Amino acid sequence: MKKRILGKTGFEISETGLGTWQVGGKWGDAFSHENADTILNTAVDNGINFFDTADVYGSGESEKAVGRLVRSRKERIYVATKCGRKLSPHTDESYQPQVLRKFVEDSLNNMGLETIDLIQLHCPPTETYYRPEIFELFDTLKKEGKILNLGVSVEKVDEALKAIEYDNVTTVQIIFNMFRQRPAEKFFPEAAKRNIGIIARVPLASGLLTGKLSPSTKFNEDDHRAFNRNGEAFDKGETFSGVDYMKGLDAVEEIKKLFPEQTNLAAIALKWILMFSEVSCVIPGASRPAQALSNLRASELPGLPEDKMEKIKKIYKEYIWPDLAKEKW
Repeated sequence: MKKRILGKTGFEISETGLGTWQVGGKWGDAFSHENADTILNTAVDNGINFFDTADVYGSGESEKAVGRLVRSRKERIYVATKCGRKLSPHTDESYQPQVLRKFVEDSLNNMGLETIDLIQLHCPPTETYYRPEIFELFDTLKKEGKILNLGVSVEKVDEALKAIEYDNVTTVQIIFNMFRQRPAEKFFPEAAKRNIGIIARVPLASGLLTGKLSPSTKFNEDDHRAFNRNGEAFDKGETFSGVDYMKGLDAVEEIKKLFPEQTNLAAIALKWILMFSEVSCVIPGASRPAQALSNLRASELPGLPEDKMEKIKKIYKEYIWPDLAKEKW
């Protein structure tokens, strides 16, 4: 497994990590401790040392699974979790230092750890990025030994740009994939200037970029791909990267034509992300051990030719960008 440095943290992490939303069982799959543990251990056995979780994934089950993994292995495993999405209502007014402190302490208890390598604000409202007292809290938590680093997970490029104005922000987790290319144009150059670690999330556009979905694919009613296509439950950019499902399928068919020799489009989609040197890590999820292994193939692929990178950009501009242009993603 190839390694990259996670910005100012100095952590040497696997360029392919593991996002653990699915491990918590909220993608239409019933939660299973055995399945979660098998997925996570398979990842470590094959060179992954960076795991991203959150207190809301499976109501804490994902964090508990990651904690069991860390406590059971001898390898250095880097854990990133997130806080803030438990707030109800999820508004700027709800973000208070004492509440966030409690969330961090709850995550430590969930995982059975003394220190969190990277705590991330979990897609807070835009207004929250303009409140220094929220960010100052994490300096205190660092002094207390509860965390090592602060990061943010963002919805919009403008939020990412604002977040890195705070010196104690070391990483930004942002949606970046073949269908969400704006971060490379607007955010990556500024992040590089400040040595910010970039964690690419939703790398497969909720499965669209695996090439395995079709117009007839059915999703379970408790799968966000069924109930959040228009942002009914949370930001619509989290589901299929905000892309219209049918238009996304059309774009995928065009991308497939560029790689007729490849049967695993997911690996190509992940490799496309890793072609950007500013990216520290990509965090695809996995609901089965086989998916975790499949994701690792991206690191083994040769670099994508420049002409194909340009053609992918052209497909994005033609099929995807017109619908996303009005957003600030």
